[in-house]
Amino acid sequence: MLYILLFPLHTHYVGFNVLRYETFRSVLAGLAALALALGAGPRLIERFRAAHIGQTIREEVPQSHQKKAGTPTMGGLLILSTALIATILFADPANPYVWLAILVTVAFGAIGFTDDLLKLRRGKGQGLSGPQKLMWQFACAFVAAFVLFVVLRFDTTLTVPFFKNLHPNLPRWFYVLFAMFVLVACSNAVNVTDGLDGLAIGPVMTVAFCYWTFTYVAGNLKFSAYLDIPHVVGAGELAIFCAALIAASLGFLWYNAYPASMMMGDVGALGLGGALGIVAVLAKQELVLPIAGGVFVIEAGSVILQRYYYKATHRRIFRMAPLHHHFELGGWPETQVVVRFWIISIVCGLVALSTLKLR
Repeated sequence: MLYILLFPLHTHYVGFNVLRYETFRSVLAGLAALALALGAGPRLIERFRAAHIGQTIREEVPQSHQKKAGTPTMGGLLILSTALIATILFADPANPYVWLAILVTVAFGAIGFTDDLLKLRRGKGQGLSGPQKLMWQFACAFVAAFVLFVVLRFDTTLTVPFFKNLHPNLPRWFYVLFAMFVLVACSNAVNVTDGLDGLAIGPVMTVAFCYWTFTYVAGNLKFSAYLDIPHVVGAGELAIFCAALIAASLGFLWYNAYPASMMMGDVGALGLGGALGIVAVLAKQELVLPIAGGVFVIEAGSVILQRYYYKATHRRIFRMAPLHHHFELGGWPETQVVVRFWIISIVCGLVALSTLKLR
């Protein structure tokens, strides 16, 4: 809301004119989110410990994880709250895409919050069942997609990476289903990746940075025309949302780095996954998401492959799924797994950004 209060002053004080630029407000939102996360982190950890809000560890994960039982969880509340506060402060509140991104993040975060709460009450990691979680995720995704494509009449042209002149115009109902799949798949992929201290939050920041770039370019008429990508009026405001996500995640990483003082929980993983998914849809760069989020794809794919291969053959492809546990059981220290997955994520992000020009 500071944008509404301060920008009109540019008619009297020329210095406030800088607020018209999404890049500048992205920096302000990032600094605000980082300061809020770093400042609120210790208080949140202390309160979670006092309330005995601690991580429950499933029996089937590597035994080295059992020592993490009781570590304050639901730290995703820190990420989501600080990112959303910073976004509301510095983004244009008249922009419907910003509010849609906020509402999707809150909705998916609420599903994760419910799951975390049930795990704490029941113990042994018994939260929402898989079908229950998917039902609520698809319900939230349908509402978001319906509002975007039916109410707001959002463009249904699909952008295909690496192909300059390939922009198929899809039926509106098909795009609703496609957008639902993107949101649910991205949310669950981030959730699957969240298994080691700092593992998921690194790729989240990488993907958010990619989409900070994509949203800014899509919202800028000159840049989008030069790069021949769809121009989405108002998408530039989502760069502020992405910057806030990056900085809030960075603040959380301060407390989540090995050995973690606070875990993300499903409230963070599902909420952040939903946020990245809706930004990908709004930027018209849905097909780039599997490239930018390559680590998420690999992690989720390892679970799917392991499950169906075991059902068919009663044998395992990996020592344990998701893939990060496979390397843990192979002798890699936890920090080594995390850093190497971060490196892979950065490479994936660079490849994703190259699609802006390599076509």
